[in-house]
Amino acid sequence: MQRALPDGYELDDDPDRLDLDAIAAFLLTSAYWGGWRTRDDIATQIARSRVTIGAYAPDGAQIGFARALSDGVAFAYLADVYVLDEHRGRGLGQALTGFAIEHGPSWRWLLHTRDAGELYARYGFGPPVETLMERRSAVQEAFAP
Repeated sequence: MQRALPDGYELDDDPDRLDLDAIAAFLLTSAYWGGWRTRDDIATQIARSRVTIGAYAPDGAQIGFARALSDGVAFAYLADVYVLDEHRGRGLGQALTGFAIEHGPSWRWLLHTRDAGELYARYGFGPPVETLMERRSAVQEAFAP
């Protein structure tokens, strides 16, 4: 499903349209949460995701991304949400997040982040509840927020 946005931007959940090179370039060099992965890891994670959404500039170049993992019933994890710096300030991060959540409105959504808290709060994200526990590996400790 495609969604037109202001100024010629577009969202698309077609996995065949995703530019793996563009996604990997950002996640491996600019994302504080993604530095431990390889390009092959990213390709595998994308292939195994339930929802993948690309954000595209008016010229068709991929300038953002989001994905969600889910059991399809009760749980979803929002991951790898980004918009390239030169395209920020246009509501694209908000559009990506909303589009992802629309794919599973009854799911319980989780995410890890240390930034964009106001953005995610608009969609009901808040501090973890007391029943949430997390086990981190040594790699996660080195790279995770």
